[in-house]
Amino acid sequence: MSKTLRVLAAAAMAALLTTTTAACSKTRSTDNAPADSGPALVGIAMPTRSLERWNNDGAHLEDLLKKAGYKTSLQYADNKVDQQITQLQNMINDKAKILVIASIDGTALAPVLQTAADKKIKVIAYDRLINSTPNVDYYATFDNYKVGQLQGQFIVSKLGLDQGKGPFNLEPFAGSSDDNNAKFFFAGAWDVLKQYVDSGKLVIPSGKKLPNDDAWKTVSINGWKSEGAQAEMDNRLNSFYTGGKKVDVVLSPNDSLALGIAQSLDSHGYKPGADWPILTGQDGDLANTKNILAGKQSMTVWKDTRTLGDQVAKMVDAITKGTAVETNDTKTYNNGVKVVPSYLLPPVVVTKDDVKSKLVDSGFLKASDLGL
Repeated sequence: MSKTLRVLAAAAMAALLTTTTAACSKTRSTDNAPADSGPALVGIAMPTRSLERWNNDGAHLEDLLKKAGYKTSLQYADNKVDQQITQLQNMINDKAKILVIASIDGTALAPVLQTAADKKIKVIAYDRLINSTPNVDYYATFDNYKVGQLQGQFIVSKLGLDQGKGPFNLEPFAGSSDDNNAKFFFAGAWDVLKQYVDSGKLVIPSGKKLPNDDAWKTVSINGWKSEGAQAEMDNRLNSFYTGGKKVDVVLSPNDSLALGIAQSLDSHGYKPGADWPILTGQDGDLANTKNILAGKQSMTVWKDTRTLGDQVAKMVDAITKGTAVETNDTKTYNNGVKVVPSYLLPPVVVTKDDVKSKLVDSGFLKASDLGL
């Protein structure tokens, strides 16, 4: 080979080596790049579509996060724990950075949340505390004990119990026994009403005795189902309210139960404006607000869940940006393993007189849907 050819061959080999080295360097750079570049994925796990409020909550939070530039995976679990666990596992597999969970059973998620923690995924408990696991980072909810207090105080005021009036017949109900919030709702109300039960100003003809912290479960309605509350109220009225005896007040922790209770009262001949009992509720659902206007429900404790979604969206943003997450309660919500840093929002009482000013004027419900 001539000297000229040898020089050209060497130059060609050098060029090839340079190209190969550059290609190898580029491949290594790609391998080391974050696999999750782009908008962060936020998994939103809601318990069911069967209650109006969860549809509203999920849609509102998803809309906020999408507008803020996040990817979302919104899933409803039809009140089936196994289905919710599978949905959460799928979100983890899809490399979600944050999970927002309104749990069905707050004690059943420890294993799947350990998987999330192993992948450094942050968890926000939405409205329902997740129990028996260290792997829940934040909790956002309303002041659930206050919800019950407001219901109890409303009953005291309407009946004049604090003025010595009575006795009155009371039937107490509680929410689903697998929902951590249910015990707070009931405790808040019972701490107000118990003194009047003890003094005989409130009488429970069905014999439902609630002497200790866990006894509320004896009056709980699983799944917060309207039909469950209706069947239970039917049973109590048929068994304990014969011979002209009437129920004067029903403590219902939320609107779903109140709807079923109202249907039972209606079928047993109770009439608004005549002998319809005081009936409490919570959530400001459309059907129940119509009942309030019709005199078939006395009040609802409104938790503007849009503000809950707003707060959770702020939490997601703070976690993503690595800034401080705002909380206002670091003492109350012990999940059995840790006290979960929480943000509590204030609930509001709504009666017939302020349906328009509170629910309609705020845009929560439409006047046309209420016939106003």
